Amino acid sequence: MPIKSSQIRDILNAKRQDFSAFNSEALRDLQRYRTAIERFCDLWPEELAELLLKHPSDLGARPLEEYENAPSLILPCGLSWQNREESIDWVRDRLGGITTFAVDGSQIYPSKDLSIPIALVQIGWFENSHLPQGGYCKDIRIDVMTPQELQAKNSGEPVDRRVSMRRFEMEIERLIEYIHDHAGAEDVLVFLDGSLVATFAEAFDAETRQVYVDCLRSLLAASERHRVPLVAYIDTTYAQDLAVMLRTLFDLPASNSIHDAQLIHRSMNWGDRTPLFRCQRAGILNSYDDQRDRVAFTYLRTTRDGYPVRLELPMWVYEANRHNQILDWVRAEVIIGGGYPYAIETADQTAVLQMDDRQAFFRILQDWADQEELNLRFSRKMVSKTRRR
Repeated sequence: MPIKSSQIRDILNAKRQDFSAFNSEALRDLQRYRTAIERFCDLWPEELAELLLKHPSDLGARPLEEYENAPSLILPCGLSWQNREESIDWVRDRLGGITTFAVDGSQIYPSKDLSIPIALVQIGWFENSHLPQGGYCKDIRIDVMTPQELQAKNSGEPVDRRVSMRRFEMEIERLIEYIHDHAGAEDVLVFLDGSLVATFAEAFDAETRQVYVDCLRSLLAASERHRVPLVAYIDTTYAQDLAVMLRTLFDLPASNSIHDAQLIHRSMNWGDRTPLFRCQRAGILNSYDDQRDRVAFTYLRTTRDGYPVRLELPMWVYEANRHNQILDWVRAEVIIGGGYPYAIETADQTAVLQMDDRQAFFRILQDWADQEELNLRFSRKMVSKTRRR
C-alpha cells in the first residue's frame, strides 16, 4: 500500500516547531563560524603563527598554503569558457597523455535464503590514457568468501561488515599494485573513491578498525615511496576539520550542525578551491603512525551549485609542488564526467553487480555444490522469486 501523504503532512505540521528551532540554531552557529573565517583571513602571518604555536596538534586543520590572496578562504581558479567545446580544448591541453586510474567494488552479501553462509566480492577498475587514438582498460577481480572467512556459524548471522571490509581490502590492494607498477611515473593520477582518513571505522571493533587503518597507511606510503600522485575524492562530505580549527583558535561554541563544505560554499564559483591544509583530526589519525601528519586536503567546487567536494592528497604531492598540476587534472576529469570524475564513474559501472550477475552466481554455486555433493539449499521464497523473474 502506498504511503498516505496527508498523514505525513499532518505529522510534519505538528512537529514544525522542532524543525524551526533546529534551523534557527544552525543558522546562528553558521554565521558565527563564517565571521571567524573572515577573522582568520585578516590575521597577519605572524599573528597566525603565534596562535598555531598554542595548538601543536589535534587542531583539526593546519594551513599549508598562504591565504593572502584567498578572501573567505577561497582561491579563485579564473577558469571560464564560452561553450562546451572551449572547455574540452582546455581538458585536452591539461589531461592529454595523462593516465588516470580508479577502482570501485560491489558485493553480494550472505543471505538467509542459502543454507551455507557465502558472499561474492567484485572489484572493477578503469584506466584511461587520454590519448588522441584512444586507449583504455577495464577489468574485474572477484573473491568468494567462505563461512570461515565470514566467521559465520549460520546463514542468518549478520556478517555484512566482513564483506564490506574484504571489498575495501581488495580495492586498496589493486590501487597499491597499480602504483607499484607505475613507480616514478609523472603522467599518472590514481583516484581513491572515499577518504584517506578512516574516521568511519572508529565505530567498529578494534580488529576491524585496524584493517582499515593498515590499508590506508599502506596506500599513503606506496604513493609517497613510488612518487605516484593519489587523490581521494569525497563527493558528499560532512568533515569538520576547518570548523574545529576555527572553534579552537577563536573559542567558538561547539556545533555538530556545522561542516566545512557548508561554511565555504557560498563564496565559491566552479573550479575554485580552498588553500591546502594539513589534516590534524583527533582520533583515528593517531593510529596512522608515520602517516599521521601526511594527509593534506582542500575543498573544490565541481558543479555550478551545491557544496564543494573534499579532496585529500598525500603530503608529498604538496611538498613536491605538484598540487596545482594535480588539481587541474581533477578539474579536467570532472569536466569529462559532467560534474564527477569520469575515471571513478566508469570504475563504478565496471564493478557493479546487476541482478543478472546475482542470478548467474547462484546458478554457478548450485551446480558446483551439486558436483561436490555439498548440502546447499535455497529457500522456497528465493526459488519462487527466481522463477518469477
